[in-house]
Amino acid sequence: MSGASGAPGAPVVLITGGATGIGRACAAACGRAGAVVALLSLPGPELAEAAGELRAAGVQALAVEADVRDFESVERAVGQVHADLGRIDVLVASAGIADQSSITGGSPQRWQQVVQTNLLGMANCIRAVSPLMVEAGGGDIVMIASASGRDSYVGEPLYIASKWGVVGLGHAVRKELQSRNVRVALIEPGLVDTPLTRGSPVVRPLVEAGGALLPEDIADAVAWLTSRPRRVTVTELVIRPSAVADIERIEP
Repeated sequence: MSGASGAPGAPVVLITGGATGIGRACAAACGRAGAVVALLSLPGPELAEAAGELRAAGVQALAVEADVRDFESVERAVGQVHADLGRIDVLVASAGIADQSSITGGSPQRWQQVVQTNLLGMANCIRAVSPLMVEAGGGDIVMIASASGRDSYVGEPLYIASKWGVVGLGHAVRKELQSRNVRVALIEPGLVDTPLTRGSPVVRPLVEAGGALLPEDIADAVAWLTSRPRRVTVTELVIRPSAVADIERIEP
């Protein structure tokens, strides 16, 4: 992994949702590749724990508290990272939540949280970081979407809608920023074994049945994407578990 804008020194990677799951694995993978990592997450012990483990492994890691649903919170966090580390070469937008429900019985309040976190939260993060990348002469934005942003099934209507929105947002942002040397890539994983999936009584049996992807599988893809020469742009990468069939129905 090298500085995305061509500047010398270790690249700085900002990872949202960096305290757990895919985000935490991405921080470890990028750190092993020589990057300085900034973990952005909601306040809580998991954030300090993740940063501490990375530092113990020899990775320079900064923990920053923010709520991606609140643009001012994100803007302050991004400003802190930029002030402390001097640059942001890569944004890995990984923060997200899920909801298993039906359109006839789901909670509109929860739906708002899902869309605000998964879609608007991602837009907030890109809005805060992209001007800094443009000013610096380039960068990489990796958006963690989902195979649910390509497929539909019964049981997660608003989660699916939010991820379809992320895919559309990613392609729109890529076209807007490509002339400014900012690459935008979408990664769309299938079922991944994370605290989020294990925390759902509906999805956990699918994970425990075996064969789900590991967070490290997605993290390896992130590290590979961001290490491509600047002449290469990977726009979209779907990663599916070999041993798990596509979901047709999740009964809430």
